[in-house]
Amino acid sequence: MPLHVRSKIWIENDEGKLIIGTGRLLILEAIMEQGSMNKAAQKLKQPFRAVWGKIRATEERCGFKLVNATKDGTRLTSEGLQLLWAYTRLRNRCEKFTDAQFKELFDDF
Repeated sequence: MPLHVRSKIWIENDEGKLIIGTGRLLILEAIMEQGSMNKAAQKLKQPFRAVWGKIRATEERCGFKLVNATKDGTRLTSEGLQLLWAYTRLRNRCEKFTDAQFKELFDDF
């Protein structure tokens, strides 16, 4: 039976409250893709209120806005984009490192 490594990474503030993880990543990506928080919520099959609450909570914890809502839709702010890209790069690097370490340490199993 082959073994596989799984890992999960998220970022918290000093109080241990979530800033970004896989769920918030999916929300930000969907908003960027859809141009609308409502459409993003529909795509993710989540209630709009839940998506909005997660965005608002993250904004409060970060101290900056992630999205700008206008009559034309919702767009990520430059800080929101920066958080999205930095987290994505961190996650990818951690996965590559974990995969390499797993291969080295568990190759004989």
